Amino acid sequence: MSLNLEKTGEKVLPFDEKLLRDVTLEIPTPFYIYDEKAIRTMARRFAKAFDWAPRGFRNHFAVKACPNPYILEILGAEGMGADCSSMAELVLSEAVGIVGDRLFFSSNNTPIAEFEKAIELGGVINLDDITHLRDLKRIGMPDTLSFRYNPGPAKKGNAFIGKPEEAKYGLTREQMIEAYRMALEWGVKRFGIHTMVASNELDVDYFLETADMLFNLLYEVSEKSGVAIDFINFGGGIGIPYRPGDKTVNLEAISNGIKKLYTEYIVNSVLKPPIILFECGRVVTGPYGCLVTRAIHEKHIYKEYIGIDACMADLMRPGMYGAYHHITVLGKTEVHKNYDVVGSLCENNDKFAIDRSLPKIERGDILVIHDAGAHGRAMGFNYNGKLRPAELLLGQDGKVREIRRKENLKDYFATLTFPGL
Repeated sequence: MSLNLEKTGEKVLPFDEKLLRDVTLEIPTPFYIYDEKAIRTMARRFAKAFDWAPRGFRNHFAVKACPNPYILEILGAEGMGADCSSMAELVLSEAVGIVGDRLFFSSNNTPIAEFEKAIELGGVINLDDITHLRDLKRIGMPDTLSFRYNPGPAKKGNAFIGKPEEAKYGLTREQMIEAYRMALEWGVKRFGIHTMVASNELDVDYFLETADMLFNLLYEVSEKSGVAIDFINFGGGIGIPYRPGDKTVNLEAISNGIKKLYTEYIVNSVLKPPIILFECGRVVTGPYGCLVTRAIHEKHIYKEYIGIDACMADLMRPGMYGAYHHITVLGKTEVHKNYDVVGSLCENNDKFAIDRSLPKIERGDILVIHDAGAHGRAMGFNYNGKLRPAELLLGQDGKVREIRRKENLKDYFATLTFPGL
């Protein structure tokens, strides 16, 4: 059963309960499961929202959100590109055939080898610092180049990404002008402009303010550097409703607002109409994946604890920065008491929920952790020797298949040279 995309403010169980129970009989918990039909529906909605763009639109899926080639292949088939920031992500994109200008390489502190790989694949390089221009000049300047703008105190950040002036990303306004001049002088023929100033933002106006800022900068860059901007990338950051009562971001409202600004800044001017790009990941797959786990322990001391077989190594977000993920206890709805839902890491921040009102949980109960389809399995790690979980895909045909197996001890010890391991 696919997610009901119309239930914008509710936390409904995103998969059929019987299906999940049946899967747990075949695949040991914990595991991630994604919904192909819902992901495709979201991809099509995103494209339709911006079908007005005179020279075209594309979302470059942020590979870091869910770096599985089966997911990337689905999104590529729906017309999306890939937003990459590392060698491994470039290789994943290449494996599913997302290359050329469908590949956007936007990294920071970048090793030369990664620039070389992006150029080999024909990808669009988005520079995070003006000094990288000299790195590219050494290995061969590409025909197309983009630059990432950091507005500093001119733009308010949000809770997840922080203040722009304290972020390590991007160029200042003055550096942007100089970078385009240098790139033009050194032979670059096609130019883009980019910014990324928010993460998991739910306010439509925030994105429109960002668009206004970038259109304004595009006009200034064109006037002062002499380049024509061929594409404009508004970054990612469109959030999802993690908490009950949160509203789904209205993509159509963002699109309509950007269309109005596009008309004001571009259509009614002498500027070349740019292609419209985004690099969203979370909104594309986030709500359409869950972490399925099982209660294995209970503890009654100063607080009530439920121990599950997943841990922070499987889903880092709650422990890392207190992110909320809704939890459903299969087959139970009536609230019983407040629990801390915890994993087994030797770290006290290994908690999925703190003082959360939940139904009575007993050993063996299956818990579903919602909205884990982005920045979930992708952020996994092996601290305490924990082995990362499997990933499953519910296909459009209603069948579930494994698209990444669970790690085993052989995987964990594979890089060691110690005899006997």
